[in-house]
Amino acid sequence: MSTPILVTGGTGTIGRHVVPLLTAAGRDVRVLTRHPRTSGPGVEHVAGDVVAGHGLAPALDGVEVVLHLAGGAKGDDVAARHLTAAARAAGVRHLVLISVVGADRMPIGYFRAKAEAERVVAASGVPWTILRAAQLHDFVLPVARGLSRLPVLLVPGGLRFEPVDVAEVAARLVEVALGAPAGRVPDVVGPQVLDVPALVGAYRRAHGARTRRLSLPVRLPGAVGRAYRAGENLAGPSARRGGGTWAEFLAATGAPSAAAPTAAPAPVAET
Repeated sequence: MSTPILVTGGTGTIGRHVVPLLTAAGRDVRVLTRHPRTSGPGVEHVAGDVVAGHGLAPALDGVEVVLHLAGGAKGDDVAARHLTAAARAAGVRHLVLISVVGADRMPIGYFRAKAEAERVVAASGVPWTILRAAQLHDFVLPVARGLSRLPVLLVPGGLRFEPVDVAEVAARLVEVALGAPAGRVPDVVGPQVLDVPALVGAYRRAHGARTRRLSLPVRLPGAVGRAYRAGENLAGPSARRGGGTWAEFLAATGAPSAAAPTAAPAPVAET
């Protein structure tokens, strides 16, 4: 029997894809969750909370590899401190952290907490790998849905995304987890850079809309607006680009007639 791989956030959006990939690779998996459920073949669920620091020592018993996927709107930096301290005490040999593209560049609390989590992991003394990912299709979907319902389409200038398929992020996480610690590895992003009209237009076409909409340009203020206009939330040329497009995701989620977005190549950042 192999030593188990501990996955925090194993019941979340990414974790639900990662866990079966690990078991398919022949690895036993231990899932740390605040709400344990019935375990299946090769998968054990244990109670714990990385933000509160509860249950980490028993969850890490006999574990050599950890995939830290748990995250939220707040507390990612706190969770990283608790987990790295427990992992160091347990003799973990490889800690993999999922982070977000632009973590060290975007002046937003969520990104700053991710950047601090990266610093904590890198300074922990535990061998590590950090993978930054763009926004998942699943997370962009409610934004596109909400904007599509407004009578006028609000278009924040310079706001662009590189939405990526969750299955491609999960596959890359499993690849790095089963390998040697590698530090910061290339970001993983989607195949397209899409602005708000392209995202919402594809969503509306996928749901049968045929009429054009009025749009209202909106300038995002302050440091956040400047960062988005400069593309600080976008990946650089070394990133790995997945193949799953936004339109393909919309089709897979059950939209009646998803069509390819008409977005041009990545626009030049506004000044």
